[in-house]
Amino acid sequence: MDGLIFNSERVVQRSWDYAGKALGYERFGEHIYHTIGFNVKRREAYFRENVCPDFPMDEFNQLTRRRYHQIVEEEGLEKKPGVEELLKYAKKNGYKIALATSSRRQHAGELMKEQGLLDYFDGAVYGDMVTAGKPNPEIYQKACSEIGVAPKHALALEDAPSGIRSASAAGMRSIIIPDLVEPDEEILGMVWHRFDTLFDVLRLLKEGEVC
Repeated sequence: MDGLIFNSERVVQRSWDYAGKALGYERFGEHIYHTIGFNVKRREAYFRENVCPDFPMDEFNQLTRRRYHQIVEEEGLEKKPGVEELLKYAKKNGYKIALATSSRRQHAGELMKEQGLLDYFDGAVYGDMVTAGKPNPEIYQKACSEIGVAPKHALALEDAPSGIRSASAAGMRSIIIPDLVEPDEEILGMVWHRFDTLFDVLRLLKEGEVC
């Protein structure tokens, strides 16, 4: 969701800078480049290992959520180019669509509903519904199960390297549309395509190349 459906990773980064500074850390938002696609548990483990063993995760989360919502209320939240066109086409033409996001159910579900996108999806798996976050394949395995499609017949759309690893381990084809992090050669070797926008994915569907 973040970085693929919404242009939200940069908002998250700004909220991390704000919270980090409040807690005594400078340029804290730079950690996002190493944690994109992580759920809350995996992100906490990263902070405790790379920032401080007793990192105040609860306080950090409260500060970031408050700042994140403040930014969104003041500036709005942009959808990524092509997302609505792609979802409308896929829904109209009988594709089963699942959301597989590392974000919490409360946050992601409310955001998708507010933005008028939730009804396009036939199933959803959120970060607090899995025991192991991306790059573990669990979230994509569950997403495929939610819509009754075998992973080998499903296509994962991702902006994050950890998501590509997750989809690949689940046995899916994947397309990466990078946001904050450009994929390296290893990740490019795992993907079917690397595109700039979701309009490129829409073109694939219309040309019948996905079937």
